[in-house]
Amino acid sequence: MSKQKLGLLLSSGIVAVVRKVEPEKVNSLVNSFVEGGISGIEITVDSEDAFNKIRELKQEYGNSTVIGAGTVVNKEQARDAIEAGADFIFAPTLDRATIEYTKEQGKIMIPGVFTPTEIYQAHSWGADVVKVFPASVLGPKFIKDVNAPLGYIPKMPTGGVDLNNIKQFIQAGSVAAGIGGSLVNKQLIAENKWDQLQQLAEQYVDAVSEAKMNK
Repeated sequence: MSKQKLGLLLSSGIVAVVRKVEPEKVNSLVNSFVEGGISGIEITVDSEDAFNKIRELKQEYGNSTVIGAGTVVNKEQARDAIEAGADFIFAPTLDRATIEYTKEQGKIMIPGVFTPTEIYQAHSWGADVVKVFPASVLGPKFIKDVNAPLGYIPKMPTGGVDLNNIKQFIQAGSVAAGIGGSLVNKQLIAENKWDQLQQLAEQYVDAVSEAKMNK
């Protein structure tokens, strides 16, 4: 795994979680996010035509943005995503075979965790970053408290992170956040409001930048 890719993924502090968006709108949506400064794009594998979309996006944005697969629950899905060109695997759960396979392929692995034990286990199996999920249940204080003994393991809260709380999550010690519905706004997508989606992306990137400066 290229440290450069991981650095790029974390550089904006945002991974956009693109789930079940109509295939014909995905490219315009991702373009809005890339123009807005987001450096990590996740296509969930439960989306229509997910692997072809990963392949397309990788060809178009692969030098400027890190393109990966999400909602990956087993090694077989990870294999299909990596064969399509995915730079990273984002999982909602902790599965050793998926982690080890992804790392053998030289890709970034971000498994889902909920407890300090799972955070440590994920790291010991080779995870690059852990996805603290669902972050809405645990909150920023969990990140801060668990970072006391486990601060050397990078954490990315996902699930319920929005513009109202992202600064608190970053200031608590998160390296980035996975953002779904509050960024991948279904109404704006339905109305093809790509400029507004770009502005929304910019707001998230600015919020992360501001939070890092005020840590």
